[in-house]
Amino acid sequence: MAFDFKKEYKELYAPKTKPSILDVPEMNYLAVRGKGNPNAEDGEYKQSIELLYPIAYTIRMSYKGDYQISGYYEFVVPPLEGFWWIDDLKGMDYDRKDELNFVSLIRMPDFVTQKDFEWAIAEATRKKKQDFSKVEFITYDEGLAVQAMHIGSYDDEPETTKKMAEFTQEAGYEIDISDTRHHHEIYISDPRRTESSKLKTIIRHPIRKIN
Repeated sequence: MAFDFKKEYKELYAPKTKPSILDVPEMNYLAVRGKGNPNAEDGEYKQSIELLYPIAYTIRMSYKGDYQISGYYEFVVPPLEGFWWIDDLKGMDYDRKDELNFVSLIRMPDFVTQKDFEWAIAEATRKKKQDFSKVEFITYDEGLAVQAMHIGSYDDEPETTKKMAEFTQEAGYEIDISDTRHHHEIYISDPRRTESSKLKTIIRHPIRKIN
């Protein structure tokens, strides 16, 4: 049976709606950077998703071809994630979507290396006849964070982030969003197949201990 990160790491992918604090380990990701309204039909955000998945599935299905990845095991492609921020703003403003910066992400197993990533880019480019040069392979150490499962529309997320901030303060921490630590979303539901009122999105914010 294929390894499923969502099932094996419930603390990362199945939090409660009540906020909790965790120390997020270092992970490897496929990543595409961009800017603009995520709802724009031909915008950079939707393009980023179209770039990420072919590379993720090329790595996922590599065992069926001639290229062998050392330490490979079959896995379910993890959910789409995103870092979001607005320049000169420590936090999110859901009314300023056109100003949003983002990094779209898909987690990769630890066995994937830069060499394997470069092979996947070349292989997908050859098969799809598409330019994947915007896709990066990054390692990110998120560290201490507060998270909660948000159920509902993306535009209603401030209700959840407010609860997270209050919980963080009561626990002796403070939100630590910065130029390198961002508002983080993990998309458990597919918005194309799920009513907005039932969407499940993990929201994660970096935190630090109050001195």
